[in-house]
Amino acid sequence: MGKLCVGIFGTCGTQMQSPWRGEFKKFYRERGVEFFDPQKKDWKPEDADIEAEHLAEDQIILFPITAATYGLGSLSEVGFSILQAIKLDDRRDFIILIDKNLDESLNDEKLVKESLRSRALVRKHLEKLRLDNIYVVESLDEMLKMSVELYELAKRKNQFAKFNPHKIHENRC
Repeated sequence: MGKLCVGIFGTCGTQMQSPWRGEFKKFYRERGVEFFDPQKKDWKPEDADIEAEHLAEDQIILFPITAATYGLGSLSEVGFSILQAIKLDDRRDFIILIDKNLDESLNDEKLVKESLRSRALVRKHLEKLRLDNIYVVESLDEMLKMSVELYELAKRKNQFAKFNPHKIHENRC
């Protein structure tokens, strides 16, 4: 089990491109759900260490790849994270949303073609994996609801960490 924290990864960009982040964070705060959002106005290269740590250790990882951006970097991150999930000792949960289409405002023909190709490939590869800790959802609403439910389950399970002689389940966000 990872850190009891929801890692909010996936589509970044401007607030206009990813307004869902603010909505998720507000919802989490109202319910006492601990989270990490790597997107911030003053991001510096040194922040990559913290971001990588959360990506490697948070109990619940969100990867919404919305229609608002090409999402090529986020699609790559999904692949890296799934490789981690395949580890036998990894009991973290990954919730993935990959919009099948792009916003009409994205009109670089080459990037649109590559993004749609990558989205289709990643979705198909995810469908073929037989891992019970990877969830592919169809909407941000489904992602938000599932992330809170998985957080509550992990929180309940964390109560038993004191009985684990290795103390590996006591991490918090």
